[in-house]
Amino acid sequence: MSGIAVFIHLAGAVALLLWATRMVRTGIERAYGGVLKDKLRHAVGNRFSAAFAGFLFAVALQSATAVALIVSSFSAAGYVLPAIGVATLLGADFGSAFVVRILRYDLSLLVPVLLLAGTVAFRTSEARGWRQIGRILFGLGLLLLSLRLIGEASEPLRESRILPVLFNYLASDWISAFALAALLAWAFHSSVAAVLLVASLADQHLLPDALIIPLVLGINFGAAIIAALLTKNAAPNARIVPLGNVVIRGMMTLIALAAQFVFAISPTVFAALPGDAVVMVHLAMNGAVLVLGLPFAGLVAGLLERMLARSEERPANDDRLSALNVLDLGNPQQAISNATREVLAVCDKTEVMLDGIFDLFEHWDPKKMERIETLDDQIDTIHRDIKFYLARISATALDQTSAAQCQNLLGATIKIEQAADIISQNMLTRARKKKERNVAFSAEGWAELCAMHNEVVKNAHLAFNLLVTRDLEHARQLVARKEAIRNLVKTSEESHLQRLRQGNAASFESSSLHIDTMRDLKEINSLFVSIAYPLLEGEGMLRRSRLMQPAEL
Repeated sequence: MSGIAVFIHLAGAVALLLWATRMVRTGIERAYGGVLKDKLRHAVGNRFSAAFAGFLFAVALQSATAVALIVSSFSAAGYVLPAIGVATLLGADFGSAFVVRILRYDLSLLVPVLLLAGTVAFRTSEARGWRQIGRILFGLGLLLLSLRLIGEASEPLRESRILPVLFNYLASDWISAFALAALLAWAFHSSVAAVLLVASLADQHLLPDALIIPLVLGINFGAAIIAALLTKNAAPNARIVPLGNVVIRGMMTLIALAAQFVFAISPTVFAALPGDAVVMVHLAMNGAVLVLGLPFAGLVAGLLERMLARSEERPANDDRLSALNVLDLGNPQQAISNATREVLAVCDKTEVMLDGIFDLFEHWDPKKMERIETLDDQIDTIHRDIKFYLARISATALDQTSAAQCQNLLGATIKIEQAADIISQNMLTRARKKKERNVAFSAEGWAELCAMHNEVVKNAHLAFNLLVTRDLEHARQLVARKEAIRNLVKTSEESHLQRLRQGNAASFESSSLHIDTMRDLKEINSLFVSIAYPLLEGEGMLRRSRLMQPAEL
């Protein structure tokens, strides 16, 4: 096999690994994202429970970066203290390393089982939950298959004359090896994929033993900076958590590299086989970061808070970079893409508001109330800018498809802004009244409202993803979920009335709040669902009216 063919096979196997990892993560986020986020937010009471929650969450998502972005949003909204957020990320780093260790076991027999089970679950059910389970199982099967393909594709490289020269040079230049590994982790946006690739190369005895530890340390450094770079334009409170992880994890990898220069530790100390040594060095490094870094989480977070205090005092939008570049107005497709990016910013802020409003029903906090009001003001400003920007795109430069995209994007923006208004004006007022009147929902009523809220959060994720993916199947699922919310509302109304008949004191005191909150959630959900209508209507998959025709009566 020629050298070019070998690298094509290897690149394809690596691409499959990255795609499979993403498939598993998105499947879990879509099926259980709302529940996991809620559990995570309530599990981070102290540093130790936060680290354990971060560990479990990273194992579930197979990504410490995903946990970092979620916890950063919690910190920005005031749900998580920065010190607790940093501790959560340290646990997530160890959880991500633990996933690599699990995937190193010989699970090849599971490949056909997972692929078959995933296909059956996805194809035989129309329920969104089962289809996402199918996605997860199929993704796991592809992930394990990609590891086998990487091993097979890299085996011919053992006969290469160039690679030994390159790797032998890097084995004597650990700084270059460290930097290249960091770039690899950044390019993959996944330490799991990067470590598994290095382990596969080590299995083929392509890497000198002296190169293993510098490469693993470089991957850890690169993985630490991913979330920090992805949140560089976020609010100061959102940046503290990933920057704290860079300070602790990044600094410890640099210290470990310096120690390696002094002591030249052999990777065989960790495991006899080179591939296993890669994984065990990675696991040991993240274990050390967790144990040694956890006591310093509060100190690091405090220092970063003070460093970012000046920027935090400025208005929230002062340092925000808008994607609405006026120079792109002459290029409709680019301008529409710019507007889409701004709409996604509105989606992120609305999601924070939707997640946070139920915390205020449960535990009133003036700071969180102010945060929701501030987010609503920011959404109003961005919404206005998007409208004016889209209006400035030359109508003569728009073809039929671009004009439809422009109109649909504007419609989606209006609906999301309306949902944010319902949260900030209606639901926030109800939460304030609940506090002022000192009333409480009945246990059954609160459980019903929480179930509705979780469904609306799931549908929000699906609706916001449609703005990018334009996936017809997901659009169809989203519209189908509207009926599920309608049934939840109907059942809750009947149950609430029954509790009133039985003389439930809590239901009597909170009756109007319960009914109004329930209808707010229903209206918000309807707005999110309507984002899917233009996509389905364009494909002829939407009825023009729910009314029965005279012939059907």
